[in-house]
Amino acid sequence: MGNPKAFLTIPRQEAEYRPVHDRITDFGEVEQTLNTSERKLQASRCMDCGVPFCHWACPLGNRPPEFQDALYKGKWREAYDILTQTNDFPEFTGRICPALCEKSCVLQLSIDAPVTIREDEAAIIEAAFREGYVQPRSYRRNGKRVAVIGSGPAGLAAANQLNRRGYEVTVFERLEYIGGLLRFGIPNFKLNKPIIDRRIRVMEAEGIRFEVNADIDLTHLPEGFDAYCVCTGTPQARDLNIPGRELKGIHFALEMLAQQNRVLAGQTFSDKERVTAKGKDVLVIGGGDTGSDCIGTSNRQGAKSVTQIEIMPQPPVGKNPATPWPQWPVILKTSSSHEEGCVRRWSLSSVRFLGEKGHVTGVEVEAVDWLPNPDGGRPLMKHTGKKEVLKADLVLLAMGFLKPELPAFAPQVFVAGDAATGASLVVRCIASGRRAAADIDRFLTSAPAE
Repeated sequence: MGNPKAFLTIPRQEAEYRPVHDRITDFGEVEQTLNTSERKLQASRCMDCGVPFCHWACPLGNRPPEFQDALYKGKWREAYDILTQTNDFPEFTGRICPALCEKSCVLQLSIDAPVTIREDEAAIIEAAFREGYVQPRSYRRNGKRVAVIGSGPAGLAAANQLNRRGYEVTVFERLEYIGGLLRFGIPNFKLNKPIIDRRIRVMEAEGIRFEVNADIDLTHLPEGFDAYCVCTGTPQARDLNIPGRELKGIHFALEMLAQQNRVLAGQTFSDKERVTAKGKDVLVIGGGDTGSDCIGTSNRQGAKSVTQIEIMPQPPVGKNPATPWPQWPVILKTSSSHEEGCVRRWSLSSVRFLGEKGHVTGVEVEAVDWLPNPDGGRPLMKHTGKKEVLKADLVLLAMGFLKPELPAFAPQVFVAGDAATGASLVVRCIASGRRAAADIDRFLTSAPAE
């Protein structure tokens, strides 16, 4: 710990976003970076706590005090080595993780100014690629083969860990590109896709085989493998089955987000196929990250207006006494996309879709109240009868995803990521993939030889 008093003298400094008027004209990443000197100063704010809650809160068990200290001292290679002992893909989590570590940082709990752990993590891995620290390695093979079904964060992490243990790994992806949620669910302005391609090239050079357009039947897994890791995610979005759902102009969020990413990758779509917000009044139903991504994408496509509604009440700003640490703080989140322009409303339940000539023109909504549940748990929703119509000629459903129903599997089949837990965070999926790889390794090394 090079500067034990830095947290007293150096304020938190974030890299901030590109100016709104600049970033909404393209799909480039919105987040900027600090220079090397400023980044090292931010790393110096880490207090090297006796009990590092950041480490405890991270699903991967990252060790921020250790890599922050190395970063502050200018030991970038050491910082990279420490970080990648626990995290296969810091370039992903350093961009899109909600930073559970920062929510548990002692400086967050004491003065609401945590160490910039996520940004520091991203700076370390980018320096590692830039300086050539990230190089393909060779691993001694053990003669056994494992199939990974799905190439999202869980599948990639499982494949990476199994490959390092000496297994011959083949990753099967149903779609035309590798990356799963990272590729199709997250806009380029949060995670530019060459970042994924860069990592895949390293994994291929290390011996991992990728097969795209491989739609695997989970009841008939491909033959010739000693074990399988199912990482197929949560492909089914939650629907809103209210009157008028059949109208045109109502889409699941990923129909728009995935198509836009494909367009940026060079694919073309007919006017009939294209899901675009250009010149339209857009209504996003759902207040989470996916809904926020729809807002940012709609603004970049040239929407006339964007409104986001949420059935739950507006959370408090800053602190929420109902969710004290160590619970996740349920507070109002304003994303970069929200800053770019939208109307946000809460406690609205969708009643029916309205339309003309087969196309949606609006949504009738009703204000609801949320009352304490006398039995504890989720509050009780009370209808108020106060209804209104929100104008919209494009409606995007961003209400989450359903946990998939999987068949019964043989003992050599393991499940990881969202397929096992339901929709979760990328960082949790990476952690799940790492655990699955360890479980597969234990299973195959303890299995009696034939």
